Amino acid sequence: MEKDDRLKIAVEIAREAGDLTLKYFRRDDLVVDRKSDESPVTVADRSAEELLRARIAKRFSGDGIIGEEFGEESGNSGYQWILDPIDGTKSFIHGVPLYTTLVAVLRDGEPILGVIHAPAVGETVYAAKGAGCWYLGGPSDRPRAARVSGVKDLNKSLLLTTEIASFTTHRKKDAVDAFLQLQRAARLCRTWGDGYGYMMVATGRAEIMIDPIVNIWDAAPLQTVIEEAGGCFTDWKGNSTIHSGEAVATNGCVTEDVLEVLRDA
Repeated sequence: MEKDDRLKIAVEIAREAGDLTLKYFRRDDLVVDRKSDESPVTVADRSAEELLRARIAKRFSGDGIIGEEFGEESGNSGYQWILDPIDGTKSFIHGVPLYTTLVAVLRDGEPILGVIHAPAVGETVYAAKGAGCWYLGGPSDRPRAARVSGVKDLNKSLLLTTEIASFTTHRKKDAVDAFLQLQRAARLCRTWGDGYGYMMVATGRAEIMIDPIVNIWDAAPLQTVIEEAGGCFTDWKGNSTIHSGEAVATNGCVTEDVLEVLRDA
């Protein structure tokens, strides 16, 4: 019941925070600030995370929280919420609708539920361990099961990533070669990345999503969503974890072909 309650609230607040971001989306007067690492941040990021934190504190006051914009708050319940109010701020500030709001809950450090909500395109996927993955979107707002694709061949797969430059700025040179090898092997490659790319894999519209660098607030919802949709979520070495700072999501069928390329990068 504790997990069910948190999943219900996680979906509700992710969609509420996403709606808030839409008030700032494509506004001509949006001010973009720079954080210490030079990554962009806006009032939409901060306001959405404040909303998420307020909703969580009201309903689950003993739970811990880690958010991209406002850091960590300790808790004593064993549960910890991980928040990324706008995953894909670069897309957001340029008016590209493929940004997402990410919400996850960990129990004793391990993910038990995740939500990926894309407010500008009206899509949501959510999952809890052992309860399947579910999709909200399209003309009907009734949830339906989300499943990865059954494509078995790399040369018939859609490969996604977030930003090509990240393969050179955050990894050794072999990572570029690995990416180019996968790109050549795949049917198609696009940068429909960030959280939306993982949603694409979970809903069977892409077979592979890779990132050479992710933060905990990026990765936390992904493992539960991908695995409950029938796919595979690992780091580049094939370890099933959200804590390694890198991510690979596949439909499960092409996992070994992908990891064979990435393991040495």
